[in-house]
Amino acid sequence: MENPLSQEIKKSLHRGAVIPAHPLALNADRKLDEYKQRRLTRYYLAAGAGGLAVGVHTTQFEIRNPGTNLYSKVLDLAAQEIDAHENKAIVKIAGICGDTDQAIHEAEIANRFGYHLGLLSNGGLNAWSEKELIKRTEKIAEIIPVFGFYLQPAVGGRYLSFDFWKDFAEIDNVHAIKVAAFNRYQTLDVIRAVCHSSRNEEIALYTGNDDNIVADLLTRYECKVNDRLISKSFVGGLLGHWAAWTHRAVQLIHEIKNNHDEKNNPGYLSLGIKITDMNAALFDTPHQFKGCIAGIHEVLRMQGLLDGIWCLNPDETLSPGQKKEIDRVIMEYPELTDDDFVKNFLLTDKP
Repeated sequence: MENPLSQEIKKSLHRGAVIPAHPLALNADRKLDEYKQRRLTRYYLAAGAGGLAVGVHTTQFEIRNPGTNLYSKVLDLAAQEIDAHENKAIVKIAGICGDTDQAIHEAEIANRFGYHLGLLSNGGLNAWSEKELIKRTEKIAEIIPVFGFYLQPAVGGRYLSFDFWKDFAEIDNVHAIKVAAFNRYQTLDVIRAVCHSSRNEEIALYTGNDDNIVADLLTRYECKVNDRLISKSFVGGLLGHWAAWTHRAVQLIHEIKNNHDEKNNPGYLSLGIKITDMNAALFDTPHQFKGCIAGIHEVLRMQGLLDGIWCLNPDETLSPGQKKEIDRVIMEYPELTDDDFVKNFLLTDKP
């Protein structure tokens, strides 16, 4: 095993954290704005994020395209800012995708920049069998600790069985799984599989379910395994939604973790619906998430963290009516934004 997970990072991961999916800061020429990219990282750290996921969907998969080649650059920039931060338990997560050769290459790059885990996507591999996906995971786990990712069919992924996730959980150096938990049945497959694994205490579960974040964080799952009751919960979230309004997300997760006796308080469920409404505007659900990255950019632009909503793909922009919806939810739920925090951050941030 080339890169075992340190005890400090393992504790941070299992304690649970807000882990934003890091956007890409571009200028009007659609070139990387290095200063704004670094400043975004510093914003997330100042907001209290416990980790960052870089090179993932929110960072734009086009960073890997020939002629763009920004994958190494964005990993390097974020790592430099995280390493300079006073909190040495910030979890650095690199998005890893592609066939086995590409995934190995990206895992080696992530190692070079000191990333603690690789968030392993199965995107684009729908023709692969589950056994082939497990073998690929084993190869990557030999290079870097693995953060699994279940992108369910409801949001463009593929179905993966209980047996797949049980085999996945048994792989040494798998330490966490992110579930885009839009489908409760398929979510139960993952959680039951982890509970039935001999490594159930070694694996932290994170929600990637942007439409029901609060309910996911409130829920405890219990499975009976050989006369033992195994409990698992989503300890945190690795979310594109948390790439905006991050300071408020950190406050939210602290509130939930510090008020265990109030978890059945319907006030939390009502709050969750408000956050879901905000997510619908941010992620452009009327157009099947087409404007999700541009929506995140628009909030960051309005706050002054980005200069524009430009993406590497010129066709990736706000959908008709999306700007109006973003303005609406900000007006309706100002208590769920962090505009004041960002304003102060921009006044005091020094590279």
